[in-house]
Amino acid sequence: MLKSYGIFVFVLGLLMLGAISMRAHAVQLTPSETAGKRLYREGVSASGEPIMARIGAAGMQMPATSLPCANCHGADGLGRPEGGVRPTELNWSRLSSTYGQQQINGRNYPPYTEGTLARAIQEGRDSGGNRLDPAMPRFSLSMNDQRNLTAYLKRLADDRDPGLTPDSLHLGTLLPSQGPLSEQGNTVAAVLRGSVARINEAGGIHGRQLRLTIVDPGPDRFTAEQALDRLIEEEQVFALIAPLVPALDSELAERLERAGIPLIGPLSLLGSSQVSRQIFEPLPGLREQLIALANYAAGKLRVLQGPTMIAYTNDPGQQATAQDLSEYLQEHAWQKVSLKIYDSAQDELPLGSRSVFYIGCGADFSLLAARLQRAGQVPYLFAASNQVSGDLFQVPSGFTRRVFLSYPFVPSDWTLAGRAALSRLRKVQGLGAQHSVLQVGAYSSMLLLSEGMKQAGRDASREKLISALEGLHDFDTGLTPLISFGPGRRQGLNGAHIVTVDLPEQNFHLVAPYKSISAMP
Repeated sequence: MLKSYGIFVFVLGLLMLGAISMRAHAVQLTPSETAGKRLYREGVSASGEPIMARIGAAGMQMPATSLPCANCHGADGLGRPEGGVRPTELNWSRLSSTYGQQQINGRNYPPYTEGTLARAIQEGRDSGGNRLDPAMPRFSLSMNDQRNLTAYLKRLADDRDPGLTPDSLHLGTLLPSQGPLSEQGNTVAAVLRGSVARINEAGGIHGRQLRLTIVDPGPDRFTAEQALDRLIEEEQVFALIAPLVPALDSELAERLERAGIPLIGPLSLLGSSQVSRQIFEPLPGLREQLIALANYAAGKLRVLQGPTMIAYTNDPGQQATAQDLSEYLQEHAWQKVSLKIYDSAQDELPLGSRSVFYIGCGADFSLLAARLQRAGQVPYLFAASNQVSGDLFQVPSGFTRRVFLSYPFVPSDWTLAGRAALSRLRKVQGLGAQHSVLQVGAYSSMLLLSEGMKQAGRDASREKLISALEGLHDFDTGLTPLISFGPGRRQGLNGAHIVTVDLPEQNFHLVAPYKSISAMP
């Protein structure tokens, strides 16, 4: 009986320790602390009234939403250098201890109290009454807002990011399993699953096993928003990896920034440009690839005199890309540039163009070429390979060496190790070479996530992951040109290889190797 009771107590103790451990990584905040967290991260008052801040020696006023605490101190409170200034680490146990206030200059300062912390936040003076750096904003807070912020700062060190436990890392993605992008979605899903399995078999990352949740974004923006909310609020994933969800467009970046969730993946391959501190894209987007084609055409084919037609499918994202390309061409001395919504079901098509840029799906590309040839027109055709490669050899042979495609990578970029790793993954997952750009994009995204988490260390956070990725330069995926990010750079590659096609022999010829569009004249 005593023995059974002892076992019961032992098991109960383990359960209690497990519950304590879980609570340590899933902090339950009070309403006051929750309000303080929003103020800290977003600069928003619980009252709904605007909060103003004074910045610089002149005390210029700005809304707190433009410079919340987390901008400099980080969502984890550890601080990150900004313009030569190293923000203080906002760990309450450090702030409130004598040891914690010892500075690099050797001077000691009194521990912070709630009162002196409020003075630092509102007046810009440290616990010893000395002026803080003028770069530190001075916030005009109500007593209630100050109480909320102080309450949260006391819990900040324990408020760990969702999706990260001592033994697991939870990732999420949005990939269609039905509809026109289902084949692409299933391909990316297979690559991600294979990559996760490979990492886990090797021991995970810092002892953490990866877990991947895939949610179908559905047919429209409403269902996509619901799917994203599920990943963020219900699944509470740590990061998003290689989603395929064009319906969300720019709303994705806004939602990620509000939640503080990083995303690694080639979003703008389909055309929509996503600019956000949270988003890291390993491959050049559609815009960058089209500009690389345009720069090649202007320099080598001498087609600036035009006429030039930009044909695009009737889709808001493709239309925006087409308009952006049109502006770029006209700014760079291209003449007689026109835009045309292309519908393969209609016969009407402007003729006489010397160059045609195509933005759309593959099946319509060959139909466009056939229609031009029947009308006696054989202009230069320009397109991104990932949009038209599946339909390329249906293009009439009369366009031999008049079709020019942009490629984010070519076989010469592949190292032996990179080729072998992708081949193993394809074999295990039953994949062929279909949608190779998406395959390499997803695979590279997982490599970047793995490297970023390794550099973020065992005590990782979303903020540390972002900082680690920002610091990656000349990262070798084994399948692409070297990838580099930076504080103001979120696209690892921003150029393309240019390839022309010998249609009867089905041979590809590299005519211009990868070059960054920012380095082009």
